[in-house]
Amino acid sequence: MLSKNQIKLIGKLKQKKHRQDSNLFVVEGIKAIKELLNSPFKLYHLYTTESFYIGETLETVISESDLKRISFLTTPNQALAIFEMPEVKAINSNKLCVALDNVRDPGNLGTIIRLCDWFGIEDLICNTGTVDCFNPKVVQATMGSITRVNISYLNLESYLTDTDLPVFGAFMDGDNVYKADLPEKGILVMGNEANGVAPEIEQVITNKIAIPRFGQLQATESLNVATATSILLSEFKRRSIEM
Repeated sequence: MLSKNQIKLIGKLKQKKHRQDSNLFVVEGIKAIKELLNSPFKLYHLYTTESFYIGETLETVISESDLKRISFLTTPNQALAIFEMPEVKAINSNKLCVALDNVRDPGNLGTIIRLCDWFGIEDLICNTGTVDCFNPKVVQATMGSITRVNISYLNLESYLTDTDLPVFGAFMDGDNVYKADLPEKGILVMGNEANGVAPEIEQVITNKIAIPRFGQLQATESLNVATATSILLSEFKRRSIEM
């Protein structure tokens, strides 16, 4: 049986302020929850229609109607869990990193986190205007990859100004990525969905790269930021294999 306090806590975790104040976030769905249970992330509490048998103090078996009351999804998937936010590790500057300049769409961020996991990118660096990685929609879109990527929020302009690594930025008028020199170590900056890379960030980018358009009419305005990230990461990694 759900208490009023439990319902209130879960409802509050939809908001960034309450997630930060409590250091807690919500994960929904059997597959995603199992991914986090098998990771270093610490479970705070699990609400499920079918027991996971993880101990009475950490698990509450509830009805489907109760799950609908607390779920953030249109169609709830058997379980909702609350996890504690992990400690952010130091950024590993010895490898290729991805940096996001104010990416706002939760689905885009979730997909980019999955891409980082797929391509072996350990660190994702986010400007403070980027959507919160513990937003329920972001967590859902990562499909568990959030457990394997170190995500840092900071002043991106200051970080890029101080780094010794080459900084690559995605621009429509950049150099053809398929002809550019791409090192194993560096930072790949991806911009906001509507405005691209901000002018102050552009000033500290050392290498502008672009994905060329091959369509005959050249009419497509731009690529989705997650799609562009996948293409660029694939090219960076392909070059590292050939070296």
